[in-house]
Amino acid sequence: MDYRLGVDVGGTFTDLLLIEDDTGRTYRSKVPSTPDDPSQAVLRGTKKICDMAGIAPSDLSLFMHGTTVATNAILEGKFARVGLIVTDGYRQILQVARSLVPGGLAAWIVWPKPEPLAPLESTIEVKERLDAQGNIVESLDEAGLREKIRVLKEENVEAVTVCLINSFANNIHEKRVEEIVKQEMPGIPVSISSDILPEKQEYERALTTVANSAVRPTVARYVQNLRKELRGQNMNGQINLLRSDGGLMSSEKAEELPVSLLMSGPAGGVAGAVWVAKHAGFENILTLDMGGTSTDVSLIENGVPRLTRDTVVGDLTVRTSSLDVKTVGAGGGSIAHVPELTQALRVGPESAGAVPGPACYGRGGDLPTVTDANVVLGYLPDTLLGGEMKLDVEASVKAVQKIADALGIGLREAAAGIIDIVNENMFGAIRLVSVQQGYDSRDFALMAFGGGGPLQANAIAKLAQSWPVIIPNAPGVLCAYGDATTRMRAETARSFSSRLDTAEGAELEENLNQMAAEVGAELAVQGVPRDEQEVQFEAGLRYQGQGFEVVLPFERQGFAERGLDLLAEAFHKEHEKLFTFRLDAPIELVNLRVTVLGRAANVKAGLIEIGDGNPEAAIVRTTRVWMDNEEKEAIIYDRGKLKAKDRIMGPAIITEMDSTTLVLSEHVADIDTYGNILINPAS
Repeated sequence: MDYRLGVDVGGTFTDLLLIEDDTGRTYRSKVPSTPDDPSQAVLRGTKKICDMAGIAPSDLSLFMHGTTVATNAILEGKFARVGLIVTDGYRQILQVARSLVPGGLAAWIVWPKPEPLAPLESTIEVKERLDAQGNIVESLDEAGLREKIRVLKEENVEAVTVCLINSFANNIHEKRVEEIVKQEMPGIPVSISSDILPEKQEYERALTTVANSAVRPTVARYVQNLRKELRGQNMNGQINLLRSDGGLMSSEKAEELPVSLLMSGPAGGVAGAVWVAKHAGFENILTLDMGGTSTDVSLIENGVPRLTRDTVVGDLTVRTSSLDVKTVGAGGGSIAHVPELTQALRVGPESAGAVPGPACYGRGGDLPTVTDANVVLGYLPDTLLGGEMKLDVEASVKAVQKIADALGIGLREAAAGIIDIVNENMFGAIRLVSVQQGYDSRDFALMAFGGGGPLQANAIAKLAQSWPVIIPNAPGVLCAYGDATTRMRAETARSFSSRLDTAEGAELEENLNQMAAEVGAELAVQGVPRDEQEVQFEAGLRYQGQGFEVVLPFERQGFAERGLDLLAEAFHKEHEKLFTFRLDAPIELVNLRVTVLGRAANVKAGLIEIGDGNPEAAIVRTTRVWMDNEEKEAIIYDRGKLKAKDRIMGPAIITEMDSTTLVLSEHVADIDTYGNILINPAS
């Protein structure tokens, strides 16, 4: 029997989902995260869930893991000291950067410019030059390079980046520099830009490759340690990590290309949402993944999540594919406070995290959090994780009372205020991926998951007018579900500089075939046979003179005959959708991109027993909640006992092992054949 395990590390909990491939049977578990060493929670959780299923780690054929190790290294500034090798005359490429400054009017006055990941004193120049077509203008000065490498040795760099001008067109000099650095500095990892981002725009190429080097030692140590420990438990199956774009890569490849892991954590939830939406019959989805520290939102259109070419982590923006996920500092552990200066209630972005956590967790926390506010309002039962965690209600009351006293209002009014503010924060993030991208949130359903998402989703759907609210099975571990059900993925790109009306379709098709062969071979090395690979193609296009491009998918079949005309037509249409206008101007082809995917996971969606519409058998008890500025009676249901076609009228609370769903008054929750909860206005 084959088993696959999905593991997602969050700020508060590490989620695990074990799937039996043949039957689709699942086992789920959560263990507290261990921020100092995330692998400890992963290993502890793996042993725990294997014991639950009555199997040994050696029975696992696939281990899929979403990780925030690379992300945290950037956010916390715990990255390696990077040495940078550039073409003579380009030493200050990272310092010059781009002219764009984030923020509103006059932001440049107060914006603290972040320090480059590769400092100037660790940057050396080498004499060499290629032209834009890749022809050698000046040969590489190997003797001069060897002499200058001593500077990097004296700076004690832990990783080296090589980014030479026009290497996207010909990597012969970068490859030779890599060989020399490895000879002179054995044991130091080397990243070259023609491998990481073989595209035009030197600054973006340099920054992305430097970022790869900056997190490479940290990620390599984590991955190697995790692999060693898993092998020590006789887990001999394939170990894959989740990429930022929602695909998987082998753990060995992740050591070389960690910049592709910067959005690994949020990508798992989106991948899981796609899988659930497909079975539930919904194509247009807004996702709401609320954890203990932050909330991630994304948009899925026609069953496909939006991808972006830029990945943003803190002040760092790198050119690598990732799912278009927006993150706000609003989670169950977000701390509420009242600044003395404004005397106005604020929630987050500071979080109580996993340690000490919200006050109700009983781990020493005494600051009021979103979770504590939900406890005070009666929305959370007094136990979590299937009874494993007992909540300290009195501690929540004492914590939230601090806010009430500071504002001079009642306890439950203060708690309701905390919830209203955090909901508005999350609604603001939803607007970023919908309204500000040209989409109407009313045309999308809202799928909520994570430990806190189902608790807030009904209220957020009222703000966004996104119906129904979909609460999937095991919402607290859906990110792990995404890790376990997504596909292997690899990609490559090439830059071009050609107008569509003068380009040669046959020549471009030949390039596409060559790129597909290269990236297919790369995926084969990672364990995906050629006959199981699916190839996809994209082109970056822009009007002549524009400084940005629009990325469009296209078919390779028949490309030489009609592909360029179809691309032009699609570009005009997409540009008008995004920016409300089209131009009568030549179109430029900027780059081509080829993505190869592995076989989709054969994981079945389980059906649940059909009932008669009466959920009475699932009633646990009644409780009192504060809702609509008054105390009301609500019924608590056990989700595990609900059947398909059951209908629940709000106010109601639906509990399960890993999450709690709140149904507001004047709303109704229906259970579909897969066990999803669908919440709509009662009218």
